[in-house]
Amino acid sequence: MRIEELLASCQYLYHMAEDGSWSNIKKYGLLSTSALLTLYKITGSERKQYESEWRSQRMLISCDGMEDACLRDQIPMPPGELKKCLLGGIEPSEWYEFINKRIFFWTTKTSLEIFLAAKEYKNKPQTVIKANTELLIDKYSDLVTLSSINSGSTYYDTRKYTKPQNRGLDTFKKIENYHAPWITELVVENGVPDIVDITVSVERLIAHRINYEKANFERLEHIWP
Repeated sequence: MRIEELLASCQYLYHMAEDGSWSNIKKYGLLSTSALLTLYKITGSERKQYESEWRSQRMLISCDGMEDACLRDQIPMPPGELKKCLLGGIEPSEWYEFINKRIFFWTTKTSLEIFLAAKEYKNKPQTVIKANTELLIDKYSDLVTLSSINSGSTYYDTRKYTKPQNRGLDTFKKIENYHAPWITELVVENGVPDIVDITVSVERLIAHRINYEKANFERLEHIWP
């Protein structure tokens, strides 16, 4: 894929962050879990529980003189299910470490809304960052990879599949090596420290949903600019 093709099909990118996290993101950037742990000077066994193990719930990290930061849960990616679909001999702990070194953007608003309305996040306010794809590519093209699947979820339709979609390190491809007919995720290694410079808007959104009926999306607040 050429960069021109990517930009033609994907003008904006969407990232769903923890509710109330924009003040920290604005100050330090949109950082990966690993980059946040380094920023917050977390090391050793404490770091391992955040970086190499499954986060079954959101977790807060602290550092003197800094506002607490939230690490999002990884509910859709339990190790048992993950082990069924990992390729190349990768262990779940290695996959968590790999994922935690990256920031993920949805390439369509539809994908964002599916995530907002997922059972783990529905009826809970979320901070949604809408970024300019061209500006991000201009600055971070060397760190960008693309994926055709939701690499952070092992959920699957049991009517069509017997296990989660396979994944491995080569699931993420450089733009020039990407040939799938669609893009689900745009991924940036380490993060985007100057996210403010490429952000179009930040909004507080919620997906109202009972059971599995169609969600009703509400904008609770326009946060920035």
